[in-house]
Amino acid sequence: MAELKVDYNYLGRTGLQVSNLCLGTMTFGQGPGADDLPGCNEELSHRILDRYVEWGGNFIDTADCYYNGGSESVVGNWLKKQQRDKYILATKVFVWTDKSNINSQGLTRRHIVESIEKSLERLNTDYVDLYQMHSWDYTTPIRETLLTFNDLIRCGKIRHAGCSNVTGWQLQQIVDLNRELDLNPFITLQQHYSLASRTDEFESFNVCKLNGIGVLPWSPLKGGTLSGKYKRGEKPDLQDGRLGWVAENEKRGTVSRPSWIKTDEDQRVWSILATLEKIANSKGKSMAQVALRWLIQRDVVASVIIGVKNLEQLNNNMAASSGWKLTKSEMEELNEVSMPEIPYPQNQIFRLNHGRKNNFLPDCFVGDIVD
Repeated sequence: MAELKVDYNYLGRTGLQVSNLCLGTMTFGQGPGADDLPGCNEELSHRILDRYVEWGGNFIDTADCYYNGGSESVVGNWLKKQQRDKYILATKVFVWTDKSNINSQGLTRRHIVESIEKSLERLNTDYVDLYQMHSWDYTTPIRETLLTFNDLIRCGKIRHAGCSNVTGWQLQQIVDLNRELDLNPFITLQQHYSLASRTDEFESFNVCKLNGIGVLPWSPLKGGTLSGKYKRGEKPDLQDGRLGWVAENEKRGTVSRPSWIKTDEDQRVWSILATLEKIANSKGKSMAQVALRWLIQRDVVASVIIGVKNLEQLNNNMAASSGWKLTKSEMEELNEVSMPEIPYPQNQIFRLNHGRKNNFLPDCFVGDIVD
């Protein structure tokens, strides 16, 4: 058996063990894709998957909309040459992938059932370990969605269900309705989370902590920002990753995501980068490794989703998984410099409860370290 080089966590309140770094495959595939960014061809994608497995990684995340199914097909062509039960495979449903069919979108029973069949075919498997709502659907009753997910679990097409990109009240409604209807609970929340994006600590992650839901951060390096490769006042090149594409395209009014202009003008981001650089230099690590390690040591996090476009990026990121830790003082320093403005009413609640015996301040917010 190959030497394992990564650490493992339980996936939510289950007995499934997953590597604490999950390989995200949004970069796998070619042709029109996410934000029209160029992706990895199949040969390179398979080399990345092979190397990820050599590191001991066992958790792979994709979605039906990545390169319009192309990512799932790339993963499926690799998977059919592997021992299927060694890997925890996750995919998602929501996005309108067939523009010729008005019902090929959202979280209706019809679309979910059709989508899982197509995903299973592309992935060359008869089940996925984790099937996730890619977003909240305001047009479909959540009861219909949850009953459909539960039926898919009962018939064996999916083993567990999760969600992504939802608010705190939406996640609580999912939890409560699953419990009320005696359905299988959702086990994960995949959310945008990093040193530069911490607002989910105020609501969503407290729902996770109270209900045993594992957090799966996506964009843990904020589109490459936290890797330290971008410099203040120097617009990234078009080919220089996601933020380079954003910097080039935001002037056209085509970008709805956080912009390079806002990033360049955000003093908090540059303060975070300065602290990351200092800690990285003192530990002989890269800034990206320190940023990933901070997430790994947050107590709500089950696995951090990394996206890479070459083997160098993969090896650098995977080295954050095990063998070293940030100290309590380093975690606290990163917590302090990255602390977002606390909104009302959370600021009022925290202020009035501060100093009380056994007061409830969410551990994820104050920065517990996971050994």
